[in-house]
Amino acid sequence: MRIGKQTQPYTAIATSDAHSITVRGRDLCHDLIGKIGFTDYFWLLVIGDMPSEAQRRMLDACLVAIAEHGLVPSVQAARMTLAAGPEAWQGAMAAGLLGMGTVVAGSTETAGRFLHQVLSDAQDGDIAAAAQDHVTQLKLERKKVPGLGHPQHAEGDPRAIRLLELSDELGLSGRYVETLRVLGEQAPGIMHRPLPINVSGAIPAVILDAGWPLEALKAVPLLARAAGLSAHLYEESLRSIGFVMSNHADLAISYDGLLSGHESPAEDKA
Repeated sequence: MRIGKQTQPYTAIATSDAHSITVRGRDLCHDLIGKIGFTDYFWLLVIGDMPSEAQRRMLDACLVAIAEHGLVPSVQAARMTLAAGPEAWQGAMAAGLLGMGTVVAGSTETAGRFLHQVLSDAQDGDIAAAAQDHVTQLKLERKKVPGLGHPQHAEGDPRAIRLLELSDELGLSGRYVETLRVLGEQAPGIMHRPLPINVSGAIPAVILDAGWPLEALKAVPLLARAAGLSAHLYEESLRSIGFVMSNHADLAISYDGLLSGHESPAEDKA
């Protein structure tokens, strides 16, 4: 069924025939398998060209930095799903990936788009003025500054610090890293609280400066967290804690008989 006008019935990613498989113009068996690493392949698949050594190292570092983050909600969802259906790894993996929203892991994309907007609004290259305007507006709207702040690492997210150091070392730091650092300098004074650069801000800054497309930002944490989820699902299959977490959630929540935001009958009569 055709829905709407289709004017580009093509793909540039892969094709095959009876004798070969071609991916991004390269023979899969002769040019890629056993000859390149998976990080290089990820870059090639998404962008269409092989990364430079610096680009590969930067992407690799980002994947390592974000792959594992403990028993966050997306991991709990995955493990409890596997506990309920031990045969459904794919369902459990999907549950974990679907739980990556704007608060957990998906915050990388949010921060990246924010950096892009600040940079786009920097008239005559004045990043500081654009950053001040955007942060001031966020304060008026009582919103958080994407890419800044951390509940545990108030003095600085060590992952972000290392990623930015590596970007500098590789000679990749550019306008996005500059914008993030300007925001990190200005935001605490405007918001009147510590707001260190976090890993969700560092990843888009360094990878965008490395040449990764803005539209594919979410692919980086998705791929990374798939690796972390694989570890949790394997462990869950060996020693399950899914129902332990479910039971603790049940014990932690008290029943009040009311819908959220509704007053009690006694308060209604008063």
